[in-house]
Amino acid sequence: MIRVLLVDDQPLLRSGFRALLDLEDDIEVVAEAGDGREGLALAREHLPDIALLDIRMPVLDGIEATRRIAADPALARVHVVILTNYGLDEYVFDALRAGAAGFLVKDIVPEDFLHAVRVAARGDALLAPSITRKLINRYVTQPLHPGALGAGLAELTNREREAVALVAQGLSNDQIADRMVITPMTAKTHINRAMTKLHARDRAQLVVLAYESGLVTPRPRDSG
Repeated sequence: MIRVLLVDDQPLLRSGFRALLDLEDDIEVVAEAGDGREGLALAREHLPDIALLDIRMPVLDGIEATRRIAADPALARVHVVILTNYGLDEYVFDALRAGAAGFLVKDIVPEDFLHAVRVAARGDALLAPSITRKLINRYVTQPLHPGALGAGLAELTNREREAVALVAQGLSNDQIADRMVITPMTAKTHINRAMTKLHARDRAQLVVLAYESGLVTPRPRDSG
């Protein structure tokens, strides 16, 4: 059972998301909150698998709530998914840096929303290749913290570096396995080891670290 916490300051939106999730046999909404501070308290109380956080809320916004969840060892298994009306903007990237597993635009179709919840619950990043390209093209134009990550990068094997580069392109484990001519389990092992060495909370943060560190270089800007 996938346990979900809903945090949004708009009751109508919360009720809509809840109604959709409650129809699914494998998903349970364990709590709701109208601001980030209350959401953080409920996350600590219920330890959900997924915390769906609105990016802009009163009292404590989604970015700061994400940062506090990511920093709390007791909440290490909570995957934060940011909800936004605004698409790819600086707030979304700040949320990914803070430790969010991905983000969803609120006008997403129901089928994609439910799929996204299940993807996040598996620990996969909600960054499709097209979204990853847009994110990179807009916000990651040069390495930001190569010094801070230097020790972790030096520990990566060549195969781990290759796997991280493919993760940064938005590829799944199966696709990475095909590219590297290895099994999906081996691909997952390379990725998990790289995450450990780079202290990345999840695949989304691994993507951010890969570009910020200069391990992967953004491609020329595209329209995708």
